[in-house]
Amino acid sequence: MTPEVVIGLEVHAQLLTQSKMFCGCTTAFGAAPNTQTCPVCLGMPGVLPVINRKAVEFAIRTGLALHCTVAPQNRFARKNYFYPDLPKGYQISQYELPICEHGWLDIGQNGTAKRVRIRRAHLEEDAGKNLHEGIAGASHVDLNRAGTPLLEIVTEPDLSSPEEAILYLKSLRDILVYLEVCDGNMEEGSLRCEPNLSLRPAGSKELGTKVELKNINSFRFAKAAMEYEIKRQEKILSEGGKILQETRLWNPDKGETAPMRSKEEAHDYRYFPDPDLVPLRISAEMVEEVRKTLPELPEAMKHRFQEEYRLTEYDAGVLTADKALAKFFEETVQAQAAATGLSAKELGKETSNWVMVELQGLPKDKHSTITPQMLADLLVRKRKGEVSGTSAKTILVTMSTTAQSAAEIIKAKGLTQVSDEGALEKIIDEVIAKNTQQVAQYRSGKEAVFGFFVGQVMKASGGMANPAKVNELLKRKLVG
Repeated sequence: MTPEVVIGLEVHAQLLTQSKMFCGCTTAFGAAPNTQTCPVCLGMPGVLPVINRKAVEFAIRTGLALHCTVAPQNRFARKNYFYPDLPKGYQISQYELPICEHGWLDIGQNGTAKRVRIRRAHLEEDAGKNLHEGIAGASHVDLNRAGTPLLEIVTEPDLSSPEEAILYLKSLRDILVYLEVCDGNMEEGSLRCEPNLSLRPAGSKELGTKVELKNINSFRFAKAAMEYEIKRQEKILSEGGKILQETRLWNPDKGETAPMRSKEEAHDYRYFPDPDLVPLRISAEMVEEVRKTLPELPEAMKHRFQEEYRLTEYDAGVLTADKALAKFFEETVQAQAAATGLSAKELGKETSNWVMVELQGLPKDKHSTITPQMLADLLVRKRKGEVSGTSAKTILVTMSTTAQSAAEIIKAKGLTQVSDEGALEKIIDEVIAKNTQQVAQYRSGKEAVFGFFVGQVMKASGGMANPAKVNELLKRKLVG
């Protein structure tokens, strides 16, 4: 019988504060090693930490978005262990009294919703970073990251496949980005996930021996690491072996996990309340102040887009997966509505297609050149028949490289669509006169020939004829 997969996730989100968790050092990414440190984050004797209020607000903000209870009193503890990137010999974290508990996040899978329970979300400081590459016979330590505020979000073991786990991770990442508490950049380490994975007999209520996976910096690697670990554990169990409780590192080059150390229990860290930090009290008033600042979150926005703009679930999902893209789409629709008097439902589908396909199809470094107002102006001109759909796409590409307006590009390239009936009738009369055989075929009932005439007129006009007008006039002329 195939064993049942059980997955719980620990996600470390680096909070977007300007300074560290317990000192005033900057959290900016990419500086030279050990240039963003002070006696506090270096763990010098006699220094005192001070709690970063913005980090606390960000933790509350996230907890509320994840339906957590925000603890009125929580406390920081010392998590004791030795590692070269931990200068104090302990990490300031939260243990028995975390700031947020008992929340949940709903995810969609194959048309059904599944609730993933959030056990806790607690504040802590990050460690430094060990550097191994390009250093012959030695390792160096960069402590710029030491002390950076983290929010660790821990689920219950509610996930049953790598696919579900990735869906949860992506949903959580989207929420954190919408809340503007984390940039969600896994490659830079500002969002890190550590799956805890075990197998158990199908139908069993008892959890198997769990293995924690580390060194994962992308959704692709997270999925690959979990898939590999499932196969590894299945093989051991099928051969009568036992799973060891341990931490394993994912090796993306080899596509496999390898032992790092035996998995510690809480008592191994000898947690105790940090004597330098008094218990943190959070008033109901503070929680309500933060609640008032919560933005519309991705799932709610997705449902609104489906209703308000008459979009499919897929289109709404693509647009709302990126907060900036969703805002761009809405502003483009609003600008068109103001210019044309049309409703959001009438404009939604075409605008979503242009944003998702044409705009997103441009090189990423060109996106910022085009504003919602520029795209809206182009789409209004297309709707009015000033330019064809093909020309509009050409104009969009030119916009992205020159930042010129649609009007400027149309004038410079001579892309104005011919809609004047007199001019079009002249072209159509010439096409009909040159193709008397096809005219006879059409009039004898072969309506498929109509496409031939449309093509000839478009060719004769250099592609500048208004297709709708061409169709209208051709039908009138060919009736004879």
